[in-house]
Amino acid sequence: QEQLVESGGGLVQAGGSLRLSCAASGTFFASHVMGWYRQAPGKQRELVAAVTSGGLPNYADSVKGRFTIARDNAKNTVYLQMNSLKPEDTAVYYCNAAKYGIQRYWGQGTQVTVSS
Repeated sequence: QEQLVESGGGLVQAGGSLRLSCAASGTFFASHVMGWYRQAPGKQRELVAAVTSGGLPNYADSVKGRFTIARDNAKNTVYLQMNSLKPEDTAVYYCNAAKYGIQRYWGQGTQVTVSS
């Protein structure tokens, strides 16, 4: 059964760091673009970062230079290293798997809260 499970969220002070992980079960991982999205209260879900099956990353302007996405196809896991966190990074972070531009699988989300 295809499934994405996020972990690593929590409460951190501004300027701190967190690392999110997303573990995939099933056989789809290596062939899909893996992405991290976030949704803050009252706002639309937005793309934070994505990485192609070959490891090419892409970032939202708001996180460039602070966040790093990486994938380990052998472990079916994608990571999001978040440094220099800001209060505006507070949101529920979701893992996503996409192929041919279609978002196929979502995780349940993990809360990230950055205090000022």
